[in-house]
Amino acid sequence: MSVEKVDTLVIGAGQAGVAMSEHLGRRGLSHLVVEKNRIAESWRTARWDSLVANGPAWHDRFPSLNFDDLDPDAFAHHDRVAQYFEDCVAQNKSPVRCGVTVTSLTPQPGGFRVETSQGVIEAKNVVAATGPFQKPIIPPVVPASSGIHQLHSHGYKTPGQLPEGGVLVVGAGSSGVQIADELRRAGRKVWLSVGPHDRPPRRYRGKDFVWWLGALGIWDTTTPAPGTEHVTIAVSGAHGGQTVDFRRLAGAGMGLVGMTARFENGVMHFAADLAKNVAMGDANYLGLLQQADAHVAKHGLDLPPEPGAHLIGADPGCLTDPVLALDLAKEGITTILWATGYALDFSWIKADIFDERGRPQHKNGVSPVPGLYFLGLPWLSRRGSSFIWGVWHDADSLAGHIAAARVTPA
Repeated sequence: MSVEKVDTLVIGAGQAGVAMSEHLGRRGLSHLVVEKNRIAESWRTARWDSLVANGPAWHDRFPSLNFDDLDPDAFAHHDRVAQYFEDCVAQNKSPVRCGVTVTSLTPQPGGFRVETSQGVIEAKNVVAATGPFQKPIIPPVVPASSGIHQLHSHGYKTPGQLPEGGVLVVGAGSSGVQIADELRRAGRKVWLSVGPHDRPPRRYRGKDFVWWLGALGIWDTTTPAPGTEHVTIAVSGAHGGQTVDFRRLAGAGMGLVGMTARFENGVMHFAADLAKNVAMGDANYLGLLQQADAHVAKHGLDLPPEPGAHLIGADPGCLTDPVLALDLAKEGITTILWATGYALDFSWIKADIFDERGRPQHKNGVSPVPGLYFLGLPWLSRRGSSFIWGVWHDADSLAGHIAAARVTPA
């Protein structure tokens, strides 16, 4: 079998791989991008039908290409986002080869041996651009023998795919909140298990919260605050973009409970932490408003005050008298939807650079193995690293590193 040789191999043609190709191409660096499915496949098929981007079109893009057909403040549908990345590939004439599954990567003298479904590729450099959404996590809480239909948010598409009856959604980050609200609007009885979260305002004083994160320097923070590394963000671009408000959801009929703890004899038990988790989200929300107000005052910005945004509504009964257990059958709950995130899966990389949770060692994406890079992971170099605009800047940095490594010292 013949062996294909390339200078730099980029694995994955999602937002990270597409960004990487753009910056390698700008520097005239020979490379190949391989993708097991289609370009931006996760945006096509690993999202529910109604999902839109969580950031406005002016923000959730690369600096090199706009969403010319959308209002800058609109939230792009996920199919439009996938088309956007196809447009980027076409604009940059990126060498993307789809239908190629990488099965193993092994370091060897002078580079790497990469085994794929289409043969062997030898590369001097490899960029693992497979993103953070690799292996859906369903906690082993409820046995399959329970008779409860269980699925991960990764597999959710529309309310009509679920069995008739109530739904318990576990996880109150962006995906969990949006899916729970969609199910509620579809007429389902919904319970939402709420853990620790950040809860930013969608807009404040005329600016979207992503603008504020930039103005306040939060996107560029390099390390999470202690204890917040795994805190999710409850934000939504649905219905034109609205601030997530758990009190409003409770008032509209959604049942709120604390973190899911255990399942016994048909009964799901929850921690007594709902009020604390909601209060922490409120503190995050109010804290951002206060930072924004201080920024406006310091720089004399002409942004209208919004005192009403600082008002927090009264606690509903689910906060003052929390539900600690639900008999699923008695409550008519037939489905548990786990919006519980993903685990990394780099088992195909044969190098001893991963911790016990499968996270690679790296410094801003540069691994200890010369020529091996990672891109698109949360907090790769800063808070914004796993977002569309953030991965573009990280790709620029890694392309610069690859270019510099090619220069032979005099």
